[in-house]
Amino acid sequence: MFLALRELRFARWRFTLMGSVVALIAVLVVLLSGLSSGLVNDGVSGLQRLPVTAFAFNHGMKLDSAFSRSVVDREQLDRWRQQPGVRDATLFGNMLVNARSSRDVPIDLAMFGVEPGSFLSPPVAEGAGLGAPDGIVVSRTALEAGLRVGDTVVIDRIGTRFTVVGATADQRTYGHVDVAYVPLKAWQRLHQGAGPGDELRASAATEATAIALQADGDLDLAAGDAVAGTTSYGKVQAYGASPGYTAETSTLQLIQAFLYAISALVVGAFFTVWTINRRHELAVLRAMGAARSYLLRDGLVQALVVLGASIAAGIAVGVGLGGLISGSAVPFAIEAPAVLAAGVLLVVLGTAGAAVAIVRIAAVDPLTALGAQR
Repeated sequence: MFLALRELRFARWRFTLMGSVVALIAVLVVLLSGLSSGLVNDGVSGLQRLPVTAFAFNHGMKLDSAFSRSVVDREQLDRWRQQPGVRDATLFGNMLVNARSSRDVPIDLAMFGVEPGSFLSPPVAEGAGLGAPDGIVVSRTALEAGLRVGDTVVIDRIGTRFTVVGATADQRTYGHVDVAYVPLKAWQRLHQGAGPGDELRASAATEATAIALQADGDLDLAAGDAVAGTTSYGKVQAYGASPGYTAETSTLQLIQAFLYAISALVVGAFFTVWTINRRHELAVLRAMGAARSYLLRDGLVQALVVLGASIAAGIAVGVGLGGLISGSAVPFAIEAPAVLAAGVLLVVLGTAGAAVAIVRIAAVDPLTALGAQR
């Protein structure tokens, strides 16, 4: 690797310029990765935290409107509980409301209606758990938005009052709105639009948005749907029912794919130009007896050194900038696996782009060097 290391030392400013461009691409990749993770957390972290295997919605319900239009009842729940492989099942309510706190803080909430004591009841880090008929447990991010444990929350239009009795330790949001866990009976009144003193329709007292399922091993969703008259989606698949989730993630994934392709093209172009410039030196080495495999290894090591150093520097800068963004209103989350995967992918694509250029080395004719000296 004598030639590669020697060129890195004597042409350091040229390699620094190439590395700077690659580092900027790495910064963009890290920022896009953080933005993508932040949007996912802001869109479905409330669903991610639920310990469920799948959701069963009303029969024929399309995924994109499942959480907003589906209505299931307790009879369907009982049928699901009898299915093989179902460890537990419970009704789950989901709706968005506008509210205002007793300290005049306007806030939008995603009301998750759950049975107190069921496997959907959230663990709390502050205050008390779910149990009181008018008590709600809110996401940690709702406290950051201005709510406090002990506040009274009044639902717009119908005037129903809830008391914030506890808060979770982590972010739980749905469709970019903070989640509030409410007892299922209170959720059913909200869903019907029944205010204080209004009578609840009898059938409404048995309804919810979906049936949350916990499974032991394999669960035959199709067989359960046939018996219960539902349409089921796995937990991860159900994320697509969150407002805007599919469009946002698809857009960011497309941008990331283009960025990865551009990075491979840029690195490949750099090393193509660099290989053309060093053609004479390589031909001399070939004339002196250097094997083609040696020249290929030499060029790939040079590319890996440049890529590794520049991508590591770019990731460090990207993580630093991400740390500054994380505290703002922009949904941004640095996740080590995603950043590591992005860095590895950049190295792989960059090396592939460089390898395509370095293949030209194999075609170097030793006579080129002799001819150039005439």
